[in-house]
Amino acid sequence: MSADCIFCRIASGELPSREVAQDERFFAFHDIDPKAPTHILVIPRAHVASLDTAMDEALLGGLLAFVRKVARDVGVAELGYRTVLNTNRHGGQAVAHLHAHILGGRQMTWPPG
Repeated sequence: MSADCIFCRIASGELPSREVAQDERFFAFHDIDPKAPTHILVIPRAHVASLDTAMDEALLGGLLAFVRKVARDVGVAELGYRTVLNTNRHGGQAVAHLHAHILGGRQMTWPPG
């Protein structure tokens, strides 16, 4: 955990969030600025700055499996959803903690922007 990381503080319960799901490795919560009817963030509890710095392949695979579980649990899997991993500044990553966006509840367009 990084004491100055907002996502670490959310995962630890220090800061409030609208929790969706959690287990011992991951925490999922609603985005405070949703870009789709369903917009959920999934984060590892362990602090990892970005996909680019992630070294634990089991954690990365586990993150995607947890994303799939959450998407099924909230009911967006059957019609479809988008999973986004923004990486570093030019990739649009606003918080320096690895996180996946689950976007669903509407038809997605391409290119995303």
